[in-house]
This record gives sequence, structure tokens and C-alpha cells, in this order.
Amino acid sequence: MYKKIILENGIPLLTEASKETRSVSIGIWIKVGARKESVKKNGISHFLEHMFFKGTKKRTAKDIALEIDSLGGELNAFTSRETTTFYIKVMDEHIEKAVELIMDIFLNSTFPEEEIEKEKGIIFEEIKMVEDTPDDYIHDLFNKNIWGESGLGQHVLGSKETIGTFRRDIILEHIEKYYTTKNMVIACSGNFNGEMLIKKLNSSIGTIKRDSTSGKDICPEFNGQINIIPKKLSEVHICLGLKGIQQASEDRYKMYLLNTILGAGVSSRLFQEIREKRGLAYSIYSFNVSYVDTGAWTVYAGTDKKQVSEVIDIIINQIKGLPDSVTIDDLERSKKQLKGNLILALESTSSKMINIAKQEIYYGRYFSPEDIINAVEAVTLEGLKEFSRGLIENSPFALTVYGPVKKLKTSSI
Repeated sequence: MYKKIILENGIPLLTEASKETRSVSIGIWIKVGARKESVKKNGISHFLEHMFFKGTKKRTAKDIALEIDSLGGELNAFTSRETTTFYIKVMDEHIEKAVELIMDIFLNSTFPEEEIEKEKGIIFEEIKMVEDTPDDYIHDLFNKNIWGESGLGQHVLGSKETIGTFRRDIILEHIEKYYTTKNMVIACSGNFNGEMLIKKLNSSIGTIKRDSTSGKDICPEFNGQINIIPKKLSEVHICLGLKGIQQASEDRYKMYLLNTILGAGVSSRLFQEIREKRGLAYSIYSFNVSYVDTGAWTVYAGTDKKQVSEVIDIIINQIKGLPDSVTIDDLERSKKQLKGNLILALESTSSKMINIAKQEIYYGRYFSPEDIINAVEAVTLEGLKEFSRGLIENSPFALTVYGPVKKLKTSSI
């Protein structure tokens, strides 16, 4: 059962209790990511996320590692372009210890200078790993292409140049500015005692008194441009896309269904046409990324350099043909696929925790699985066609090509 409680200092606590499970997941969500960073401090959100595990006033980094292992649990964090999240997952019998541990890390980390310098080397290696994985790196290149050098176009990890400048005072300044009560959401899912949880949170994170000083994000323009980046690789990596929709758009279920039809799964049009029928690519898929005020609908493909233009032409023709070619069978199949994916994705306490937190951050309310299924079922064929036509007609195509190619032979874009 879902509940929303407001802690004594105004931080929302979202809970979804389930007595049938033996685990519990707790997450602290901060509404800050790469998007809010200045160009000179790009990567600070992700860097800070790492530093929270380097020791507190009463625990060393090794103490933290030993304690979470002794609980048989998972303690981690992740950063996106709009949020930073710290979470812990344990057996329900260890929830009190888990709350105390994650609160100590979040409230009492010391950020030693020597650990900051050591962590820079670790992040440098993380950046190198991404750059050495072209089917990952292409997505960062595409984001920069469509959103520009700042804001959403920035790499979550930052760069070696920016990270090299980070000091303890810069980290503390970032916390003071963004880790405020208005920017925080706490989510908990699983088998837990609600009264105990509220009491422990009110006596720890509920005592924070930080006002928000961060300004509102400026909605970026979607840049429809071609960007070819020559690189000696075994194959060419392609990202091609259109402007998408914002997270809370009323058309989001149409977007999910349209994406399912185009390139989500082995029965999708792109997979069947480009891989199965023509054998032009091993990996081909589409995906939708939405933010608080905008979004992008993107297709990724990896192919041989001799087939790049042909693959691009097919992708564009498939997208442009959607409004007139989508059938009722396509719609019904995609509805079944989407509903199945939804139910399977919400089987664990950690996925439920993430779901209720994101709903609060982006929608300001809770949608049950039944609400979402009903909304999916309510999409009509005519509504889907009209939405796809507007999406395609109102946005230019953007293209990023990364690999052993210098120019394209295509007239589609």
C-alpha cells in the first residue's frame, strides 16, 4: 500500500509496504545531476556521489564495506542528468541498522582530501572505460549534439579537466546549494515498520534545515544537426533521433507504445527490417528519454561502414512511415508488451522504490500499476497516429555518426 508522509522538516517520505516480501529498499533522491552543473564543474554531482562512501565521523570506508556485507545487503548510488540517488537494500530484519548506516553516510561523511585525490584517478578510469566502449560513448556524443555543450548536453561523469579541479570546498559548496530539503525525496518499499521508519528519519535527516538556492532550469532547444566523428573502429555507431516529450506529458503512453512498435524488442519494425530481413546490423533499437521539460526519441544502430547510409535511410523511412502504417494489430501487440514489461519491472522492492520516487519527482503524485495499465489501454489507433504525425512533423532529425566514416551518401536527412 502506497503512502506519502511529510517529515518534520518538509521532506516527502514515500512508502509502499508489502508484507509478502522479505526485503526492504530505501532511497534518498536529490534533484540535482549533470544538468544543473556549470561547465567548469561538470561531473561534480557524480564525483560527490562516490565520495559519500569514503568515510564518516565514526566509520571508515572499510567499516562501511564490512557492515553492508555483514548485513548481506546492497549499498550504492547513481547519478543521472537530473537526479542523484543513494540507496540501501537489506533483509527486512536488518532495516533499523540499514537506516542508521545510510543516514550516517548521508549526514556525516567527512570527504577527506586524500580520498578526493585518490577518487579522481578512479573517475578518470571510469571515463576511459566509457570512451573505450563506442556503443556507450555514442550516446554521450549524441546528447552533446542535440542539447549543446552545457546542461543536458554534459557528460554525467564530467571530464578529466573539470574533475582535476575538484577540492573539498567545492564539494561542500555543492551540498550546501543543492542538498536542500526542497530538493530531497525519500522512498521506501518492502516489509518494514512504518512508525519506526518515520521516527528514525525524523530524528536524523528530518532535522536538516537547508533552504533551496538553486534556480529553475532553462528548457534547451533541440538541435537538429548532423555530426560525423571519424574514428578507427571495427564498425560504425549511429544515433539518430527527434525531439521527444517531457516526463509528465499527457502523451507519454502514446510515446511508449510508438517506441515499442518502432524499435523496442525483437518483434519491432527496426529489428525485423534491418537485422532479420536485411542483415545490416547486429544491434538496432529505439528508446525514449524524457526530462522534466523536454525529451528525445532516439534510434541506435551499429553497422559496417559500407552500409551506414543504407541503414540511416531505412531508419528515417520507417519513422516517417509510422503515421500511415500503424495498424490495430501493432497497437494491441505493443499494449501487451508494454503491460508485461511494466509488471515484470515492478517485481523487486528496489524497482518499486525507484518507481514511487520518480513519480513524486516528475508527476507530483502516485500512479498505481492499475492506473498505468488503464492509461495504456485508453490509447486509440487514431490517437496514436495523430501523435506520431505531430512528433515527426514538428521536429528535425538529428544524427551522430561515430566510426570509420567521413561522409554520408544519404538524401533522407
